[in-house]
Amino acid sequence: MKKNTYEKRAKIANDVMNYIYKYIDTNINIDELSMELNVSKFHLHRIFKDEFGKNIYESIKSIRLQKASNLLITNKYSTITDISKMTGYSSQTSFLRAFKQRFNMTPKDWKNGGYKEYSNKIVEEITNQNENINLFDITPTIVKMPEIKGYYIRHQGYDKSIKKTWQKLQTWIYTNDIKEYKQLALHHDNPIITPLKECGYIAIVRLENDDLKDVTLPSLIIPKGIYAKFPLSGKYGDVIKLIQWVYHYWLIDSGYETTTNPSYTIYHKNHFLSDDEEFVLDYYLPIKYV
Repeated sequence: MKKNTYEKRAKIANDVMNYIYKYIDTNINIDELSMELNVSKFHLHRIFKDEFGKNIYESIKSIRLQKASNLLITNKYSTITDISKMTGYSSQTSFLRAFKQRFNMTPKDWKNGGYKEYSNKIVEEITNQNENINLFDITPTIVKMPEIKGYYIRHQGYDKSIKKTWQKLQTWIYTNDIKEYKQLALHHDNPIITPLKECGYIAIVRLENDDLKDVTLPSLIIPKGIYAKFPLSGKYGDVIKLIQWVYHYWLIDSGYETTTNPSYTIYHKNHFLSDDEEFVLDYYLPIKYV
């Protein structure tokens, strides 16, 4: 595939995903979207599937249910009917059916503590035995972040195989003799409620001076917004512990809701590339005031 064709296809797929995040609480019309992007619906579906590994409708359903799972435990005064509307479902019945199929419990059971049991089973698959981290000592700061442009490689799954993707990206950095850059990870899926092998993870490099002439990687934009920033240092397995604490403890009593934008990480030291396998990072959770 020619380089400019690949970049064009990647941009179309990313535009579709950004559209889904933006309008997840509405009835998303793929016909209108294909007209807006000037691409046939057939090609739109094929491009998206090639880029993300799943079709558009699967992604819409996944993002809706991830949003609903958060709202059920953070929106203390919203009814299940309210939340079904807030996540784009045409009826409470269709929402209940989709939720139970995805999480093997009703929204009411989830809200009444089922979410802890569900996420614990996933987190136990990956965590190490580092008992030195006290997450309750972490104090986040609320920050206004600009949009961030980065060059990326997608990775399917949330496990130690992410290291191979970072090694590829590091090879690209060395090949282009890039001196000043930041490493980021974009979490398209929440790993504490999504089966780890299904999680979409994106390894990203943001260039301080973006003057490359021949770029062989596609680019994307992380949207600007208000974020809660959580600093953490540790080893493999500690990040998912942090994400669980953020969503299931801090967020519930914070007075904030998450938005549908994906969370992301900025590495100051990347454990997938460091010899001692330790990291220093900031985790950014998109929020809005309730």
